[in-house]
Amino acid sequence: MGAVRIWLMAARPRTLPAAIAPVLVGTSLALGDGDFHPLAFVAALLGAIFIQVGTNLSNDYSDARRGADTDDRLGPVRVTAGGLVPPSQVLVATYVTFGLAVACGAYLIAVAGWELLAVGAASILAGVLYTGGPRPYGYEGLGELFVFLFFGIVAVTGSYYVQVQKLPWEAFVCAVPVGLLASAILVVNNVRDLETDRRAGKRTLAVRLGRERTRVLYVALLALAYVIAPVPWVAGSMTAWLLLPWLSAPLALRLVQVVRSRVDGPSLNAALAGTGQLQLLFCLLYAAGILASGGISP
Repeated sequence: MGAVRIWLMAARPRTLPAAIAPVLVGTSLALGDGDFHPLAFVAALLGAIFIQVGTNLSNDYSDARRGADTDDRLGPVRVTAGGLVPPSQVLVATYVTFGLAVACGAYLIAVAGWELLAVGAASILAGVLYTGGPRPYGYEGLGELFVFLFFGIVAVTGSYYVQVQKLPWEAFVCAVPVGLLASAILVVNNVRDLETDRRAGKRTLAVRLGRERTRVLYVALLALAYVIAPVPWVAGSMTAWLLLPWLSAPLALRLVQVVRSRVDGPSLNAALAGTGQLQLLFCLLYAAGILASGGISP
């Protein structure tokens, strides 16, 4: 296996929609308001991608150290536990990736204010402590909550703030569907790994709830995303174009059928990738709807 392919496995590109999608939604809100700064957009997008990849590398390293990634897991091979890359190299790659995220954040702080320092630091810390540190919150069933906050609320509102330097309530509401879909990606991951996580002592939300209730949670997350997306229109500050993401509903229904009926690794791996694709498609349509609405009405 070539080195490039191995590092791509470590970076987990299928999870990158969770980093890209919120930046697109937050930036579309800024564009609708007539404010767009290309360099701030690029820095926010790259920063989000580097934080996601850094989190994946940190997760790969920490899970291997704790013995959580065993040979019987249904997901793709992890490079540290699989012996493909020495742990020290994965750790260095983690530091480098988070360092690149810090560089992007430094530019955003320069153009948008020191408030972003706390946001960036919290985002990186959340990525590291997901499976690292003395009490990783991902092992305590809190992963979905933190994903909702950092890959939904924080990412969308932060991407908007670096352009406009204000935070109307609509930015927070538009962030909610994005966070719900990002959490749904992790739910599929944890449903797939439920049995191996239980044996490894990982008390993920899926382990705590059980398979059937976690499947219901997945359906609820997707359904709520579609229900909440048009709320700014209902409130009168935007238009019915916010219903545009509903065009992605057929894909959501197909994914629900898979997650609710299958337990094999290949099917759930495909559903994991499909949920990432759903989030990206949903957010592209949502961003288009926001732009078609002309942004937030004063």
